Amino acid sequence: MTTVLTPASPLTAADRCDRCGAQAYLRVVLMSGGDLLFCAHHGRKFEPELKKIAAEIQDETERLTAGPVSASDDET
Repeated sequence: MTTVLTPASPLTAADRCDRCGAQAYLRVVLMSGGDLLFCAHHGRKFEPELKKIAAEIQDETERLTAGPVSASDDET
């Protein structure tokens, strides 16, 4: 998926997929205004259609494979 870095705030656990309600990792800003949120699964599933209507795509799916940050990592 083509990623466009936006000044939008990071997605949080409170942001939910508009399709299934799972945690959202993609924000699609529509050319017509407004935005849609998708989990990684639905973002990939609808990618071809989303690219046609998106002004910007904020993709944070890399967070799914990133290792957890421990408290000891912050204390160096």
